Amino acid sequence: MSTHQHSSLFRGETVTQALRQSFIKLSPARMIKNPVMFMVELGTAIMLLVTLLSGVTTHASLGSVGYNAVITLLLFLTVLFGNFAEAIAEARGKAQAETLRKTRRDTQAKRLNPDGSLTEVSAAELKKGDVFLAEAGDVIPADGEIIEGLASIDESAITGESAPVIREADTDRSSVIGGTLVLSDQINVQVTTQPGESFLDKMIALVEGANRQKTPNEIALTILLASFTMVFLIVTVTLQPFAASANTPITIASLLALFVCLIPTTIGGLLSAIGIAGMDRALRANLIAKSGKAVETAGDIDTLLLDKTGTITLGNRKATGFYPYNGLSEEAFVRSAVLSSLADATPEGKSIVELARTRNVTVEPDGLEGASFVKFSAETRMSGVDLPDGRQVRKGAWDAICRWSDNRADLPLLEAKVKEIAGNGGTPLALAVDKKALGVIQLEDIVKPGIQERFARLRKMGVKTVMVTGDNPLTAAYIARQAGVDDFIAEARPEDKLHYIRQEQQQGKLVAMMGDGTNDAPALAQADVGVAMNSGTQAAKEAANMVDLDSDPTKLLEVIEIGKQLLITRGNVTTFSIANDVAKYFAIVPALFAASIPGLNALNLMRLATPESAILSAVIFNAIIIPLLIPLALRGVSYRPVGAAALLTRNLLIYGLGGVIVPFVGIKAIDLLLGLVR
Repeated sequence: MSTHQHSSLFRGETVTQALRQSFIKLSPARMIKNPVMFMVELGTAIMLLVTLLSGVTTHASLGSVGYNAVITLLLFLTVLFGNFAEAIAEARGKAQAETLRKTRRDTQAKRLNPDGSLTEVSAAELKKGDVFLAEAGDVIPADGEIIEGLASIDESAITGESAPVIREADTDRSSVIGGTLVLSDQINVQVTTQPGESFLDKMIALVEGANRQKTPNEIALTILLASFTMVFLIVTVTLQPFAASANTPITIASLLALFVCLIPTTIGGLLSAIGIAGMDRALRANLIAKSGKAVETAGDIDTLLLDKTGTITLGNRKATGFYPYNGLSEEAFVRSAVLSSLADATPEGKSIVELARTRNVTVEPDGLEGASFVKFSAETRMSGVDLPDGRQVRKGAWDAICRWSDNRADLPLLEAKVKEIAGNGGTPLALAVDKKALGVIQLEDIVKPGIQERFARLRKMGVKTVMVTGDNPLTAAYIARQAGVDDFIAEARPEDKLHYIRQEQQQGKLVAMMGDGTNDAPALAQADVGVAMNSGTQAAKEAANMVDLDSDPTKLLEVIEIGKQLLITRGNVTTFSIANDVAKYFAIVPALFAASIPGLNALNLMRLATPESAILSAVIFNAIIIPLLIPLALRGVSYRPVGAAALLTRNLLIYGLGGVIVPFVGIKAIDLLLGLVR
């Protein structure tokens, strides 16, 4: 975890900054964006005017100056507490931004010139496309991709993880972040961002973003709350003529108190804080979300696409066996396998060379002058080498080698070994020379311990899991059964992922996916929630709407839980806020009309002492419940993976029923305290 993740909920400096911002946010231009709290502020202004008038004139509708002053103060505190909830969430973000800013230094960069010479320049002078040299002890001056070399990198300044990571050119872990430290070796890095657009700059802008965009759900809820406010405004206004016909004088203070207590001020005051805290929790999980919508959408995900290697399995598949065909000697077969893997930077390719060494077979690269190496691609699903003597050596997926081969007569016999390896959960890698299949290399991977339980957890959330793999259907089916996923895409190409995502979306489902390569970019852009690994390519990071700084393939599971926690927290607080109105109704309405309509005393369930005490108790409770719920809004409601019906039942029992009971208890307690004060 990063150092900026350990800030306490209420630090002295943060609280001081939030209190200052609470007063600044009283500006009507800002308050009008929150219709509920804006109406409370307007009511406070009216009460202030009424208080001043009641001090100089006597009228039945004005009431006493002391009572009016107390109601004015309580309404003002209600607005202030609502502002404080939002301000404390923003202040925590700004504190994180300050910590991040300290990691950004004006470092010097060793820029590589076209003639191979080096020029020392400030990091701020580096432009997109420039290449710089970074050696052991250097701070990487800008975000980029390694184009030559490999190095051990300390990323703790950004991700907080103390363990160094290996970054290497021509792999799926070639990306480096500005502000990280090179521990060993040297690398040539091509800059991928313009000055001011680095990940560190984006993180600072994200956590500092007080003027964040509201999400669609948040906008919809704001409109609903505004509608509730208008309804209760009409109800309150029509009470005055009703009271006049019943010969019941009601003061302006009482009407405003009733209005403020009936509108959903609790969720109105906490709504923005809940949204900001959701983004904050994502950042604390080392996720950069490009918008609040991405975090929120994650909570509604129906389908989750996961890569097999490194996510479901331990990754880094290793060669464990060579199986030559048709009497070919093992040494000749292994030598061809090594030739096909010398330029293969993948873990699988390196493991073939390592396994060959244990069989005392090596190939000196010096003897391959003039050879043309063919890199693996998602389209061909093969790699290999074209030798100077004209021989073509290829290794790859069985179906790809079958298509490449000319001699198909022997393929059915070799296919038996392919099916045997795949049926046992291994990955068969076919080898061919001059378009003739020679045998099979066996790769093995292991399903991660505990992964079945994690998928069962997702299933309880109602999320369908889909494994994406380049393996053949037999191997994919075996691993899918072992891991407990709901579906799989075998021999997956970029267009296959894209097609599957679109197919799910056409059925009205929301889809999440994680990727790291350039070939993942189209699918990441199409997915409703696309999470790119920070170690991946720039194309993947630009296409996704989230970036995982830890480059942890299992982070998608955490993303979904963060999104669900945000949605559940907002829903629960909304339920609690609306349920609150029931108790406040039973506190204020009987107090207003009990004198002229004695029968309404039956509704005074709390047996409050006096009408004035009942109104004051309700307004005090209405004000203090907002700061009491701030920790819940910032931390979020604890989430457990259960079905929608169970979640709804829990919501109604705890926050619905609790939202009715707590105000009854709280208002009665405040009434008793007021009685003691009197």
